[in-house]
Amino acid sequence: MAQSFDICIRGAGIVGRTLALLLAQSGLRVALVAAPARQGADVRAYALNAASRGTLQALRAWPQPEHATAVAQMQVWADGEGSVAFDAARQGVEALAWIVDVPALEQRLQDAIGFQSQVQMLDAPVAAPLTVVCEGRASAARAQLGVEFAATPYGQDAIATRLRCELPHAAVARQWFGADGSILAFLPLAGSQGNSVAVVWSVAHASSSHWLACDEAQFLAALQAASRQALGRLELAAPRACWPLVQARALRWSGTVSGTREQAWVLAGDAAHAVHPLAGQGLNLGLADAVALAHTLRTRETWRGLADLRPLRAYERERKAQVQLAMLAMDGLQQLFARDGALPGRLRNHGMTAFDHCAPLKRWASRHAMGVA
Repeated sequence: MAQSFDICIRGAGIVGRTLALLLAQSGLRVALVAAPARQGADVRAYALNAASRGTLQALRAWPQPEHATAVAQMQVWADGEGSVAFDAARQGVEALAWIVDVPALEQRLQDAIGFQSQVQMLDAPVAAPLTVVCEGRASAARAQLGVEFAATPYGQDAIATRLRCELPHAAVARQWFGADGSILAFLPLAGSQGNSVAVVWSVAHASSSHWLACDEAQFLAALQAASRQALGRLELAAPRACWPLVQARALRWSGTVSGTREQAWVLAGDAAHAVHPLAGQGLNLGLADAVALAHTLRTRETWRGLADLRPLRAYERERKAQVQLAMLAMDGLQQLFARDGALPGRLRNHGMTAFDHCAPLKRWASRHAMGVA
């Protein structure tokens, strides 16, 4: 006899697995449809805030300390003399964020799913009262549903890799804005005493193929110059990966399947939105989607079915508002540093320095980024 499910989640990435575990806690039977395995080494690392960490800890899916490095400080430099520094101790918090190794987090989530009898991994989607699409930006399911995904390219690509550094990172996340509009981030890995960093380098699309193909010496020299030799000599520790940067959002996040009332769909994570990685909020927004959707379904009126659009529309309105605020902030920063000319340069450098000296504003901004506002 075929097994029936309450919810089918299409996409078994971090957001999909987290949502499956959250829904299972409410006694729902969840089919989790695995995506094709990634090819090659996975060099991704995410900056997760306190809210995301709390969610994953509650699910017993938080990675071991060597795979989740607490950020004690964050230092950001403009293309001139402007700079901003954030300090966890001054904020009165344990850490500003945690830099999490993606493969380690995915394995922890998969281990947790292995102990959850309410979740079943499948190779293909099945019919259910509610389908949640978590397949990422290039979601096939979203396209099949006819949902428009409004994307605005930044004209930049993100180049990611891992480095071993001559000097220890001291649990400091560092970011440099270049005069050419590039943005380089060094994210600390392997614990507070480590000397490894995850790299995300946002560069013009026209130059990304060069930086992917050039020899290691040229690539490392460019990174060392862009990072102002902050961590000494650099050594490449992983292959280089690349993906285009866009700001994007789905115009609809929920609806019914083929016009029926018995089956509904809803979007979450990158299938619903994409933001620039300069503030490391992408996965935090996706995990917040999962938490909000699970809460919405758990607290709906008992007489409402899972395919009822009223609670799904409420989730959509709530999350759209939060994501829009993040999009405006990320896009504004990216556009500010992408503008050429002496006047924009002076404005951003003086503005960054002024922001650094305004303690209440810094505290407000950092608490929002940490997800504890």
